[in-house]
Amino acid sequence: MRKVLVPFLIILCFAACTSSTPSTPAAAGNDSAAAATVTLPYVAVYSSNFVPGKQSDVLTVLNSYKAWETGDMKALKATFADTTSMNFPNGSVVKATADSMTNLAAKYRDSLSKVVLTFDAWTSNHSVDKNQEWVNVWYKEVDFHKSGKVDSAYYEDDNLLKDGKIVWVSSHQQKYK
Repeated sequence: MRKVLVPFLIILCFAACTSSTPSTPAAAGNDSAAAATVTLPYVAVYSSNFVPGKQSDVLTVLNSYKAWETGDMKALKATFADTTSMNFPNGSVVKATADSMTNLAAKYRDSLSKVVLTFDAWTSNHSVDKNQEWVNVWYKEVDFHKSGKVDSAYYEDDNLLKDGKIVWVSSHQQKYK
């Protein structure tokens, strides 16, 4: 039995190591290779050359949201670069040091008794031609104001990171009726 089993296992291993599918990405159905043959009606001004980014950047960004939700301003500050810019849905833009950004956040967060965040999705992307790291998040935020008012909205935020810290955030909001 052993004499039959050893040759069988060698043949099985050889068969498992050889591929019967073509080795070219286009033949294998790779979307990016197929997309290269498509003529698009526009050219991206910033970039259209992205690959999956680092999960450590996702962790940094999600830690910033967790710090906001729990009111932990020290943890929030740890996610910011020395200087961070934020574009808010109302059109205002803030560019400040990590200390100043944290102080501004703390003032607003102090008006809330509770924040509840529910995430639908996130993705981490590396812009190859710009050599930049992006984390995009889609989530619902419910703010419970100390006055009793409750606000909720759906957001999509684009977070730019450098050296593992958030340097820029652009937030887009859809209010619920």
